[in-house]
Amino acid sequence: MTPTATPLPASMTEVAIAQPGGPEVLQPSQVPLPVPRPGEVLVKVAAAGVNRPDVLQRRGLYPMPPGVNPTPGLEVAGTVVALGDGVGDGVAAFQVGDAVCGLTEGGGYAEYCVVPAGQLLPMPAGLSAAQAAALPETFFTVWANLFMMGRAKAGETLLVHGGTSGIGSTALMLAREFGLKAISTDGGPEKGAWAQRFGAELSIDHLSGDFLPPVMAWSGGRGVDIVLDIMGASHFERNLGALARDGRLLMLGFMGGVQVDAFNLMPILLKRLVVTGSTMRARTDTEKASIARELRERVWPVLSAGRCVPHVCETFPLAQASEAHRLMEGRQHIGKIVLTV
Repeated sequence: MTPTATPLPASMTEVAIAQPGGPEVLQPSQVPLPVPRPGEVLVKVAAAGVNRPDVLQRRGLYPMPPGVNPTPGLEVAGTVVALGDGVGDGVAAFQVGDAVCGLTEGGGYAEYCVVPAGQLLPMPAGLSAAQAAALPETFFTVWANLFMMGRAKAGETLLVHGGTSGIGSTALMLAREFGLKAISTDGGPEKGAWAQRFGAELSIDHLSGDFLPPVMAWSGGRGVDIVLDIMGASHFERNLGALARDGRLLMLGFMGGVQVDAFNLMPILLKRLVVTGSTMRARTDTEKASIARELRERVWPVLSAGRCVPHVCETFPLAQASEAHRLMEGRQHIGKIVLTV
């Protein structure tokens, strides 16, 4: 490890999951300071994003890959304070003192966090630490699924379920930036107004009825090219119905369940549909580094120009992580929730 100019503490505060359960199981504790291995960077955390996978993990519903840090927190922003061997050279070159944000392998709910150098990005110009901490998890996820796997391109149409969530708002902003026409489903007029601010041409109130008829009306009966879905089973058949020929259903979550009891396979054949999905945590370091390179090249200049900046609805001190989880589980927030350190 490259020595630092300023001595580091021997221990730090982290907020770990004492046992599976409600928000109250998130408990601060003192633990030894982590040491970056070759190819890793130690970041002094200024802010950490809160994401739905953190909630699922806290409940015991998100299996952890072997060797992953069990402390929650998938994204952080802060300052580089130590380098593992081999980090000072190449594309992923960082130096002590750099302001950065990155996708973690867990451990973001802490004063210090180890991050693989390939998953680290410079903090975009003009963004606060809280805004930068709200970037990695959703931007890595949306870019990988919508633009890499989903092959989205300018002129195509997109349906986003949950347009005011972290994932949804990111998808709407990036869709607008890169020339797609997007609509969203949202829980009521207030959320619908926010979704349109993020880039939706139409917001469909899913509380008042079926989303499929409005989608087909908006698309002139054709359907949309892409559906970005966080709901799963509850929306599956209607998602297939909403897709145009050669459409792609990109599944990112299962808030509406994982089991579809019975459905008609025929639309997949007749419309040549593609159904796919992924989780970010299961990807290899090499895959995540590839996504980071594309983001740095194509999206980071956009952020530095002041566009597609995430909306942070509320921040909480690290010790109040349980309150942040309660807000997320209430499903009334808009955009991102962030912990500050």
